[in-house]
Amino acid sequence: MTTQFLAAGTVGNPVANIAIFGLFVAVTMVVVIRASRNNASAADYFTGGRGFSGPQNGIAIAGDYLSAASFLGIAGAIAVYGYDGFLYSIGFLVAWLVALLMVAEMLRNTGKFTMADVLSFRLRERPVRTAAALSTLTVSLFYLLAQMAGAGGLVALLLDIEDRAGQSVVIAVVGVLMIVYVLVGGMKGTTWVQIIKAVLLITGAALMTVMVLAKFGFNFSDILGSAQQMVSDSTNKAVASRDVLAPGAQYGATETSKLNFVSLGLALVLGTAGLPHVLMRFYTVPTAKEARRSVVWAIALIGAFYLFTLVLGYGAAAIVGPDRILASAGGQNSAAPLLAFELGGVLLLGIISAVAFATILAVVAGLTITAAASFAHDIYGSVLKHGNADEAAQVRVSQITAVVIGALAIGLGILANGQNIAFLVALAFAVAAAANLPTIVYSLFWRRFNTTGALWSMYGGLISTIVLIVFSPAVSGSKSAMLPGSDFDLFPLSNPGIVSIPLAFALGVIGTFVGGRTPENPAKAAEMEVRSLTGVGAEKAVVH
Repeated sequence: MTTQFLAAGTVGNPVANIAIFGLFVAVTMVVVIRASRNNASAADYFTGGRGFSGPQNGIAIAGDYLSAASFLGIAGAIAVYGYDGFLYSIGFLVAWLVALLMVAEMLRNTGKFTMADVLSFRLRERPVRTAAALSTLTVSLFYLLAQMAGAGGLVALLLDIEDRAGQSVVIAVVGVLMIVYVLVGGMKGTTWVQIIKAVLLITGAALMTVMVLAKFGFNFSDILGSAQQMVSDSTNKAVASRDVLAPGAQYGATETSKLNFVSLGLALVLGTAGLPHVLMRFYTVPTAKEARRSVVWAIALIGAFYLFTLVLGYGAAAIVGPDRILASAGGQNSAAPLLAFELGGVLLLGIISAVAFATILAVVAGLTITAAASFAHDIYGSVLKHGNADEAAQVRVSQITAVVIGALAIGLGILANGQNIAFLVALAFAVAAAANLPTIVYSLFWRRFNTTGALWSMYGGLISTIVLIVFSPAVSGSKSAMLPGSDFDLFPLSNPGIVSIPLAFALGVIGTFVGGRTPENPAKAAEMEVRSLTGVGAEKAVVH
């Protein structure tokens, strides 16, 4: 086996890399097929029969949440930008406190399958479910776009596929595998894939962290000093001028970049509590108590992992160097695989690469089943069929939807190939924070909130976020944009959260007052308050 780093950009042995990943796919496919044997109802397919314990669901949430952005994108951002790259880790972790304190238990008590169950509980069902389903589909597509872009960059590095056509084929293969997981296993199979992937990812990151620390005598200060020295020695003047141990390398140069940072922080901290695929995980446990336990487990695991990314990012800067990372086929997203190759050669690289692939597959499977369940349960079952669709029909429609969403994700992933995936995920968080979170908070805590307020908030947040993203530097006007040959960046910020999130909260209030002074359904509002706080009336819920 040849193990040298080739100038063309591949690392390790491509055959070994793919063989280890193939082994993971084979094992998880067996798990999915075995889990699918017990899918006898819509509840089994959409929520795993609510049969997972708090710790199991907490590990699965960590597997769902720790995406390619967390592993590849953040490690790369820290390796290239230092302190500013670690802000992604801080934002992603702090966001869980909002989810734990404000929504986890109440959502579990109030809903059944999807976020729209909660939002439409005491409001006019059809328009609210339609808006919630559209928001869910949009957030899921943005998130899928990031994962698919990560798949393209990772395989470009590992298999020396430098042309976009070859990378596009790989993205399509990942998309097909994702669709198979969802069609065969449903939520139960997807959850077990996420549990396996979370264990592998956290174990792999912990192993690499120990190896990096051992290389520097377990002295983190030496890692930081070596990282700064490698940056200073860079042949790229822009990189060499950075102080990666202090704020400002990415977000401190201008007033606009500082605003970008505030906007990014708002999106990250508030976005998690509005992510449909994370919210849907709260319905896979039998009680609200288990929902709380699952979030506590998730916070512990996710917090530990993000501490690992600090060592991995600076370790990649110190050992691999930013020049080599940026020159590789995967760009910033290749920092963790390149570091694995330096630490453990072909074997560790193959294992870490398989874990990264597993990360992408598990997350996209969770996203896809969330979007498919939302369309089947909310649009088809509740809006088109007025609640009269049988469970078998809903499952069948969700499977068709999964195929359509998979095809869309493949196309968008090919378009976004090459972007930093932590940044792309931040856009999904901005959409979730603006389109979903205000309506969730108002529905749970404001009895006067009405349908007009919900629709104004959801559609206003969704449309404003997408419009601002389209006209931002993220899409056009720069070499790193999705459309580098175009220039219509009328909005100066790459992340629109600082505008769209307050706007959505304000629209919820304005719409509520425009819609009328009296609550639409006082009895339903009272029932929702009691159920959300106690669990009485919720499926399989008990009083705590």
